[in-house]
Amino acid sequence: MKIAYADCFSGISGDMFLAALLDAGLSLETLREGIEGLGLPEKVELRLTETHKGVLRAADLEVIVPDSRRHRGLSDVLEILSGGRLSDGVEGAAARVFTLLAEAEARVHGEPVDQVQFHEVGALDSIVDVVGAAIGLDSLGIERLYASPLPYGSGTVEGRHGPLPLPAPATLELLRLAHAPLTPSSAQVELITPTGAAILVALAVFERPNLTIESIGVGAGKRDLPWPNVMRLLVGDVPADGATEMVQLETNIDDMNPQFYGHVMDKLLAAGARDVFLTPIQMKKNRPGTLLGVIACRRDEAALAELLLRETTTLGLRVQPIGRYEAARELRTVDTVFGTLTVKLKMLDGKVVQSVPEYDDCVRLANENGVGLAEVYKATYEALAR
Repeated sequence: MKIAYADCFSGISGDMFLAALLDAGLSLETLREGIEGLGLPEKVELRLTETHKGVLRAADLEVIVPDSRRHRGLSDVLEILSGGRLSDGVEGAAARVFTLLAEAEARVHGEPVDQVQFHEVGALDSIVDVVGAAIGLDSLGIERLYASPLPYGSGTVEGRHGPLPLPAPATLELLRLAHAPLTPSSAQVELITPTGAAILVALAVFERPNLTIESIGVGAGKRDLPWPNVMRLLVGDVPADGATEMVQLETNIDDMNPQFYGHVMDKLLAAGARDVFLTPIQMKKNRPGTLLGVIACRRDEAALAELLLRETTTLGLRVQPIGRYEAARELRTVDTVFGTLTVKLKMLDGKVVQSVPEYDDCVRLANENGVGLAEVYKATYEALAR
């Protein structure tokens, strides 16, 4: 399983994380195509350069937008995401980031989520950072993101309503939700931005994993500090002997609108579930019901259980440990007559035993070329055979 570890010894912001993804192997062209597919109201320019922070080389990403810091609500941002040409996984991950941000802002300001107005994080550059993070993790095939403890400084930051204490209130609330480990810093500046915090809280686990490193991305912060102001992203695989503890969560439901299951499934997968399944069952009083099952890593058990209790009508759920054998897997890009797409390779004893084209890529190429989905699959297998 490919994983990544965000080493945030100097904190994190959205552009630092995105720059680190690009430095670790994300194609700038892939990122540009994904952002252009959002159909944003203004043209976005992405400028990637190499810089130095102290003695360390780092990638510096500048997101240039003519956006006038328009205030957007959660519904505005979700409409932008749903209107773009994003895969379900990328859209779900980005939506989770902004939903958590809205929930944190609502708690801080004491107002309903649907009335929260994003200020800085509603601007187009922040939308690019969040969507770009989701695109990058998906493009690099990273199935699990981990993060280090986060340093927090003191002082104030200027907000729309005047100076606010650091860490900013919404940032602090996000970190509370994730029980994120914090370490004190002597810095009198903002080391953890709301966007950076939301990306980690929504998409990462605050643990240090066993990891065999394949690549390292270094993203630069904008400030010059007494130390190298960078964030490092370590990308690699779980060692072969790194066993993963799994659990299965189940709940029986007979009183929920069936239309809600798709939404719940998307949120569970975005929160780290390895698989989600629905089974029709017959419940008490002869009511037809649904068994909602989730398979996940044990470390995600508490977060997924809380999500099920919050997002469904269930009053309780069952959890049991399970065993799991996993084949090694690898993602590979393949050039076909219809365009380039990703193929997932299943490996046993170092040999490829199965190749499966990524469905979302096949659908995209079928739509772009005006051909049937089966034709794209056939062309992919023909390209693999060459």
